[in-house]
Amino acid sequence: MKGLFFLGLTASSLSFAQTLNNDSLKIREIEAVNFTRRLPVAKEIINVQKDLDGRNLGQDLPILLKNQTSIISTSDAGNGVGYTGFRIRGVAGRGINVMMNGVPFNDSESQGTFFVNVPDLTSSASQIVIQRGVGTSNNGVSAFGASINVISKEPEEKFYIKTDDSYGSFNTYKYSAEVGSGKFWKDRLSVMGRYSYIHSDGYIDRAFSDLNSYNFTALFEEGKTKLRLMAFGGKEKTYQAWNGIDRQTWETTPKLNYSGQYTDLFTGEEKFYDNETDNYRQNHYQFLWEQNINERWNLETTLHYTKGRGFYENYVRVNEEDEEATHYSNYNLPVFELNGAPVDQTDFIRKKWLNNDFYGLVSTLYGKFENLDLNFGLVGNQYYGRHYGNVTGVYFPNIDEYEYYRNRSVKTEVAAFAKALIKVNDFEFFGDLQLRNIDYDTKILMEGDGEGANLNKNWLFFNPKAGVNYKLGNGKVFFSYAHAQREPNRDDLISNNDVKSEKLHDFEAGIEKQFGKVAFTANLYYMYYLNQLVLNGQISNIGEFIRTNSGKSYRRGLEIGALAKLSKQWEISGNVSVSQNRNLDFRIKNKKEITELGNTEISFSPNLIANLSLKFNPTKNFQLALMNQFVGKQYLDNTETQNLQLDDYLLTDFNAQYDFKIAKHEVALKLLVNNIFNQKYVNNGYVYNGPVYFSQAGTNFMFGISWKIQ
Repeated sequence: MKGLFFLGLTASSLSFAQTLNNDSLKIREIEAVNFTRRLPVAKEIINVQKDLDGRNLGQDLPILLKNQTSIISTSDAGNGVGYTGFRIRGVAGRGINVMMNGVPFNDSESQGTFFVNVPDLTSSASQIVIQRGVGTSNNGVSAFGASINVISKEPEEKFYIKTDDSYGSFNTYKYSAEVGSGKFWKDRLSVMGRYSYIHSDGYIDRAFSDLNSYNFTALFEEGKTKLRLMAFGGKEKTYQAWNGIDRQTWETTPKLNYSGQYTDLFTGEEKFYDNETDNYRQNHYQFLWEQNINERWNLETTLHYTKGRGFYENYVRVNEEDEEATHYSNYNLPVFELNGAPVDQTDFIRKKWLNNDFYGLVSTLYGKFENLDLNFGLVGNQYYGRHYGNVTGVYFPNIDEYEYYRNRSVKTEVAAFAKALIKVNDFEFFGDLQLRNIDYDTKILMEGDGEGANLNKNWLFFNPKAGVNYKLGNGKVFFSYAHAQREPNRDDLISNNDVKSEKLHDFEAGIEKQFGKVAFTANLYYMYYLNQLVLNGQISNIGEFIRTNSGKSYRRGLEIGALAKLSKQWEISGNVSVSQNRNLDFRIKNKKEITELGNTEISFSPNLIANLSLKFNPTKNFQLALMNQFVGKQYLDNTETQNLQLDDYLLTDFNAQYDFKIAKHEVALKLLVNNIFNQKYVNNGYVYNGPVYFSQAGTNFMFGISWKIQ
């Protein structure tokens, strides 16, 4: 089966290679993207409609990006719908800076990226820009593995109605409707709106997802002024699937899900609580003003506001190993007497709420001269979050729901950066200076369940970057250095008040070159960390991975990508990432002793990730593709314990699309078959008295139809 690894397809990930594709779709020119295209950094610029549309049948964005360079995608439910995530160069989502139109998307406190809150996001995107490593200065937290900017598409010039519907394995289906007005009011205004509903039962038992998504965009253009109002977001309800299973269970009953399991006190039966769910609504509002001041200067300013509110609910039973979780004192309750005997525990149903507001301003000024490009940015954002919990007693006594803890957090960020790209003969010199100030204040308003802390922290970071390009025919070679610093997140601070901020020195050297109909990239990187916050293999009681400072560590590797147009019908492409990821003089601290482990592999950081692919177009409107990914072995923690290692795996997916027109109707039929050889594999897990796995689905499919009337 591994011989088939040499047949596969990634999305057209080499941005400079898009000139090989004469049928490239026209996308609007964006100053930020054009500037990034020329920078001496490792990057991919993805045309969403061309590269991802055929596979966009309901799975989340991290899954659609899984064949890009150095990326591994994960799924709690096992089939790519619901809670999903990714790692780039071994760095988890909290070290990846994600933006929506330049606006920070990472949660301010956890620094996580929760794409389940914006399902079907890909359907409203035009481009996705991935910078690996530190990259260049962006808005939001510093990138410690990569940065990703999702650019929304604009309304089309003509009226249209479009529907995208799909159905597949595990009762997964998607309904989506989109309407665009075309230009009206003297060709100055256009609007469009989309609504999507996605449901999946999930591969894992009861790991269902009910996802609602919407996007509305209004565009006004008058002379040198462009105004855009965007509202997008979603509402999700997912059954919890973050517990995982041990290895023996995975080998025999891989779909088993312990979440919500409890014992009925009266019958003694083992049951599952129906509402062991995560519930969240997130609404994003962005007002973008683009002003062409003159032939040299452009100004882009964005006002943004994000509202998030929701809770997760779970059943906590007395016979769990953590006795405090069901003790009355944990919920501010007195001991209860039953028939003269004290009762200090019962089963509880608890809801932990988040209610937060994130708002701010992002402004960037672009200057373009004969041999000089300038870019100045100013960012001001504030996050206000409320954390509180409600609880209901199940048995003794049957307590009505009440609030048992509350705390609040305020996080304020002010940042500024300046970039310059200077051309001197065949050289381009790049400089980037960023100053970032963060203030974080959190307070306990009502104590309970050990939630929250009283902290006030401030960080001031100066992050310089520099690089050079050298023109090499129709390509270039480049070198860059970047220094980045990043604050710990809320969980890091609460678990260890002495946790240190991270520092990173990132060295990158690469080549981009085209040889006829072959495009080639190669990139060497060395990322040296001080106090890198690495995953320690453990998770919290709500499924979040716990991190610890590792002292000194590094990630170094070679990334190679290629794309070749073999003929009008055949195209082959691929990428490979070979790396070393090491903690230096790593030690484990506990209350009794310090264990010295020396140099160890960093958790969740395989030494080899490779994608190789083949696309065949028998006719202009018919496309077949094989997509393969190989991921090497990786450890669940930083101890290099052999039984805490995830095996390597090879996945092969198949994708087909057929387009045809009938009068004004444009129809596309799509088929996606994932894991066609039914590989049994695990790409995520944690440590709890041994390895714990998140099972992934075997062979599964999605079939879709897209219908557009224009």
